[in-house]
Amino acid sequence: MTEERVERVLAEVHDDFGMIRVLEVDEYRFLEFGDAIEQSCTFTADPSWLEYDYTRAMLIGALCHEAPETALFLGLGAGTLTQACLKFLPLEDVEAIELRPDVPRLAIEFLGLDDDPRLYIRIGDALELLGTAETADLIFVDLYTDLGPGVGHLAWQFLENCQKHLNPGGWLVINQWATDDGKPLGAALLRGLYHRHYWELPVKEGNVILMVPANLEQTLDLQQLTERAETLAPRLGYSLLPLIKAIRPAT
Repeated sequence: MTEERVERVLAEVHDDFGMIRVLEVDEYRFLEFGDAIEQSCTFTADPSWLEYDYTRAMLIGALCHEAPETALFLGLGAGTLTQACLKFLPLEDVEAIELRPDVPRLAIEFLGLDDDPRLYIRIGDALELLGTAETADLIFVDLYTDLGPGVGHLAWQFLENCQKHLNPGGWLVINQWATDDGKPLGAALLRGLYHRHYWELPVKEGNVILMVPANLEQTLDLQQLTERAETLAPRLGYSLLPLIKAIRPAT
């Protein structure tokens, strides 16, 4: 007979966009938007642990860069990916833009987000504030609501500006919704915008992570990426190689 998992509500707040809730189940805590729409999962013993494949795939996108010093997160959530990047990458300056003021507060209070001196969090709409952010070696786009991907995931000008905001040699990593055929949402738009010069990594949660280089001359070195992942594996506590094997050119 299996033991029933007990779910505890640790916090619940309401803002102009709806409800935000923090739940605890065993050794995990979850950030939810709206009616039980799970946004993030934190392993309480190690908030930098990436439980979901999509967050591990986004970390793989970060490893496309040899030695990133700056990162910009558009959408913070529980901050687990931000924590992992701060812990495992040689970052010196990290900015996060989050739409909802309660999200970073709850992440710090309940979800283990460190008050790291390298991290600067701004509240506001990423589509409006992108232009005022510093350029970065890595830019992550993860703008989800309780209804699915935010408008930025299909906004041509915004996605174009994200790539333009990269430093030379930089990488744009997008957590894109997958359609029923396994392609990223807005595939035709993305192919035109980025000239088919990007890579895709489908994951079991039903997302496709896009890895977009700063320019057309820049390419993805799978051998170097694999070597970086293998070097990091003992510190991560898991292997990224099965996901790396699923990387494909733009479809």
